[in-house]
Amino acid sequence: DFFVEAVRDLNILSSYLNEKKFEAGNGEPGGSRSKEGKNGEDFILKVPIGSIVTNKKDGKVFNLLKEGQRELVLHGGSGGYGNEHFKSSRNTTPKETTPGKAGEEADFYIEVELIADIGLVGFPNAGKSSLLNTITNSNSKIGDYPFTTLDPHLGALYGLVLADIPGIIKGASLGKGLGHKFLRHIRRTKKILHVISVENEDVISAYNEIRGELSEYDYELSKKEEVIILSKIDLDDKWEMKKAKLESLGRKVIPFSIIDDEKIKNLSDYLVS
Repeated sequence: DFFVEAVRDLNILSSYLNEKKFEAGNGEPGGSRSKEGKNGEDFILKVPIGSIVTNKKDGKVFNLLKEGQRELVLHGGSGGYGNEHFKSSRNTTPKETTPGKAGEEADFYIEVELIADIGLVGFPNAGKSSLLNTITNSNSKIGDYPFTTLDPHLGALYGLVLADIPGIIKGASLGKGLGHKFLRHIRRTKKILHVISVENEDVISAYNEIRGELSEYDYELSKKEEVIILSKIDLDDKWEMKKAKLESLGRKVIPFSIIDDEKIKNLSDYLVS
């Protein structure tokens, strides 16, 4: 539940930040007896780890990947000169001053990418949520209809963070369905678990379609380490034939069923090894 709420909070926070105006404090005027004015207070905006902050004015990008990381995105203005600056032996009571200069300003776009070790991808109803719930004791919503998962869900397995990405469909990279909204969240994963249900008559076609969408969205995704999970094997006595077909692609294939304790343990052991 904590992980699910965390993801929802990130989405809400990202929307909030992208519509808000923030300003650092103004400096103060100089005082009597040649006192300098006080500098304006810095404004520090706290964002979630995984945030990508883009300056829409010059295109500069800041990646916030570590706790406590700070990045200077805008410089404050320089202070002006008071009477004291112009004092000399010939001009002991100057009346000259110069105004301070305004600080930098810009519009920023803030996007949050989850930082997870493993990303689960596949068609709707492939069994990703059930898999996540089973091996991590997560509470991802499941159901016998497409797009049960409407937000990314996270689960922890002995220190590993797994992200269940909402189902991808044909055309997701172009904006169809829900998956395209969350494909960015697997950019930072170290490994992809490609979940394919044994219910697919043509598992090779199912595999190629998802791989095509990932590659179209971001070619770098196609280079990530990938393991195929053949899910719901309890529904097909001839699942081993489909496993062999997928293995012909040169990928590691792990059969899985949420009602088979041995298969659950095999997958868990592999992921944490």
